[in-house]
Amino acid sequence: MGKTIPRCLQHLDLRKSVVGLATGAGAIYLLYKAIRAGIKCQPPLCSNSPICIARLAIERERHGRDSGEIRRLLNSLECKQDEYAKSMILHSITRCVYLLEAEASACTTDDISLVGEMLDDKDNSVKIQALNALKAFSGIRKFRLKIQEYSIKVLELISTIWDTELHVAGLRLLNNLPLPDYVHPQLRRVMPALMEIMQSDCILSQVQAVRLLSYLAQKSDLLYDILNCQVHSNFLNLFQTSQPGSLLFEVLVFAERLSEGRNTPHYRAVKWHYNEQSLHEALFGDESRLADRLLSLVIHPEEEVQIQACKVIVSLQCPQDLGSRPSPCRPSHSYFKNGE
Repeated sequence: MGKTIPRCLQHLDLRKSVVGLATGAGAIYLLYKAIRAGIKCQPPLCSNSPICIARLAIERERHGRDSGEIRRLLNSLECKQDEYAKSMILHSITRCVYLLEAEASACTTDDISLVGEMLDDKDNSVKIQALNALKAFSGIRKFRLKIQEYSIKVLELISTIWDTELHVAGLRLLNNLPLPDYVHPQLRRVMPALMEIMQSDCILSQVQAVRLLSYLAQKSDLLYDILNCQVHSNFLNLFQTSQPGSLLFEVLVFAERLSEGRNTPHYRAVKWHYNEQSLHEALFGDESRLADRLLSLVIHPEEEVQIQACKVIVSLQCPQDLGSRPSPCRPSHSYFKNGE
């Protein structure tokens, strides 16, 4: 009896091994079936998600075929949709225009008009997505003239609706377009709103607003309207070293262009009068502390801010109408070594 126990144990271990092998093989087989089923059940490619649209664009471009995605979305936009659906369709159109350039170029001005009509929608999210879509289309040269027609409408939106996303979308579109002269009267009317956005607490909208104002400061018929625009008493806080470098750079470019503009012979030929709270007094008035702010920015950690601050200093010291007369100010290259 004592000899049979080891044999029983040995036999039991052998059975466990056989069962273990069978179980392991079964598990591997089940795992294989699960993986195979997962491969067969991939989601369809025709989803409206950004990833799927990108996959679609790459796949169609590889085979040289038109996906028809933009046309399908535009047709959907023509149908009666609720605000959420319109917003999502416009969002998808924007992505498709960037991804499917050939298909976007094949669109027509009627398609631009369809998107432009969405600017009159009562829902702000639809307006924002329409602005983004127009911005995408504005990258295609043949549509720029058509999109310019919406400039006045866009200026009206950003000056009457206080919505940060709408401001950013509208200003990005305007900054991507050459603004025709017939828009200037509307620009004069919205100048206070642009100045308010510039002094808001949203960096994205501030940067876009000051870029537009810098562009407009180069228009001689708008320069006085900009300089006489009322600003907050703490306007020079925009020149503090604590501001983001991207905003500081744009504000300094703006200051340089204003300084250059006011020093041209054409502008200096007229005796202009400014209100006490004007941008002119904040920057160039007798009690302005701009010089102190500029000196602190000369040692800013970001090089482009340093250089731009020096450019503003030079523009303040060297009026352009001095011509060949002896000038007490140093030439601009004296602020940098080796022409930097």
